[in-house]
Amino acid sequence: MKLASLRNGRPDGHLIIVSRDLTRFASAGRIASNLQDALDDWSRCAPILKAVSDQLNNREISGMVFNPEEALAPLPRAYQWIDGSGYMTHLERVRSLKGSKDAELQQERPLMYQGGSDSFIAPRSPIVVPSDDLAVDYEAEVVVVTGHVPMRPTREEAANSIRLIGICNDVSLRRLVVDDLQNGFGFFHAKPATSFAPVFATPEELSDYWWNSRLNLKVRISVNDNLYGQPDAGKDVRFDFVDLIVAAAQTRELGIGTIIGSGTVANAHDDILPLKRDGIGFGCIAEARTVEKIRIGKARTPFLKEGDRIRIEAIDRNGRSVFGAMDQQITLLGK
Repeated sequence: MKLASLRNGRPDGHLIIVSRDLTRFASAGRIASNLQDALDDWSRCAPILKAVSDQLNNREISGMVFNPEEALAPLPRAYQWIDGSGYMTHLERVRSLKGSKDAELQQERPLMYQGGSDSFIAPRSPIVVPSDDLAVDYEAEVVVVTGHVPMRPTREEAANSIRLIGICNDVSLRRLVVDDLQNGFGFFHAKPATSFAPVFATPEELSDYWWNSRLNLKVRISVNDNLYGQPDAGKDVRFDFVDLIVAAAQTRELGIGTIIGSGTVANAHDDILPLKRDGIGFGCIAEARTVEKIRIGKARTPFLKEGDRIRIEAIDRNGRSVFGAMDQQITLLGK
C-alpha cells in the first residue's frame, strides 16, 4: 500500500491511502488520524489500511483525485531522522570537500548524523534558504521508516522493523559544511529542513523493486528541466538498510517512526554534465563538480540559486513515478 498526508491545518496532516498509480486516494481518518498514529498501532492499522488499499486499486471504491500539491511530507514531522552513508562512491567523490581522513573507518561502518525532524518540507513547497551565496545543493536519497528497534538488534530484527520506504532531498548548504565539521559537533547549519516525495510505500507494495534491503529503482533528478542524474539506488551499495539500522541502534533503541536515510545515491561512472539521455549522472551537485575538476580541470556546474527548480523522483522500469515527485523551487527567505 501507499500512504500520504494531506494538509488539514494541523502539523501532522490527514492520513490517506493512495492508489498504486498515484491518481486517487481514500481517507484513512477512521483508521488513524495521521501516519504517526498508524505507526504507533501498526499491528492493528496495517491490515485495515491494506484492505482499503486493495479496494482502491481494484476499483471497488472510486476514491478521490490525488493532488500532490495538497500533500505534506508523508510523515510531516518525526521523532527521529538519521541519515547514513550507504554509498562509498559518494563519499569518495566528496571526501576532499569535507576534509575527511577516515576512509578506512568509513569502509567498516557507515557514517551517520542526526538531522532536524521537527518539520519536513512538502513535496511541492519551496525550499527556502536565508541567502543566495550558501552553495545550495540537493542530495537524492532513499529512506525507510521503522517500527521500534531494540538496542543492538539482530539483522533479522532490523529487517523486520522496516515499515515504509520513500525518497527524500537531504538539502545541503555546502559553504557551511566545513564550518560545521570544524566546530566538532557535526552537521547543523549546513543541513536545513529535508524534503520528501509525497508518498511512502510498504515493502510488499514495491514487490521486486525491494530486495536485499535496498530499493532497486533509478532516482531521476533534473534541474530547470535539465537531466542531472538517474543513478540506480540498488547498485554500488556499501551499506544496505539493515546495516544502517543496526549501526544506528548500537547504543540506543530507535523509536517508532524513526526515519533512516541511505545517504546520497551514487553509482560509479565517468559521466560529466550535461548528461546524455542514457547517462547515470549525480545524486548531488558536489559530486558533479568534483568529477569536473578531475576531468576538465575546473568545476563548472553551479550550485542552486534563487528561482532554480529541482525535481526528484524514483522511476520504475516502465518510466512511471513510484512515490511521486518532489518538484520545488529555491526561494530566498522573505521573498
